[in-house]
Parts: sequence; structure tokens; C-alpha cells
Amino acid sequence: MSVSIRLRREGSLNNPYYKVVVADQRSPRDGKFIEIIGNYDPKKTGDNANIDLARVDYWVTNGAQPSDTVRSIIKKARKKVPADA
Repeated sequence: MSVSIRLRREGSLNNPYYKVVVADQRSPRDGKFIEIIGNYDPKKTGDNANIDLARVDYWVTNGAQPSDTVRSIIKKARKKVPADA
């Protein structure tokens, strides 16, 4: 089973809201998933993403591949966290 970390669209028309999920690559975008590890609101300015970095590390070490957008969100979240935490 090939696993990916990607966005799942939520929200209404013209008001997108995404959840960061771990899912099988074969499942549809808004279909079945394994775990929710964060969220992302593109309409909000400033700090618009919230992600559990410990779960990201767990899934990446077990072979999950993040999508390009999720990779960017993870990179921004790692910059936000102090190095000693």
C-alpha cells in the first residue's frame, strides 16, 4: 500500500478549507483516509496552517510521501517551532 500525506477539501463554495490527511494514494481526494494530522485555511492571513509534526515524522519514516503543497506547509511549520522544542 502506497501512502501519501495530502489535502482533503472541506468547506463550502468559494470558501475552501482543507484537512491534512494521511491516505492511500489510490483513494479519491475526499474519500477514505487513515488519519487527520492537521488543517489548512488558505483564505486566512498569517498563521493559516496547523499540523502535528510528530505524526508527520512518524508517517514519513514509515514511507508516506507528502504532496508538494503539504511539503510546503510542513516546511513553514518547522520554521515556526523553536529548535530546542
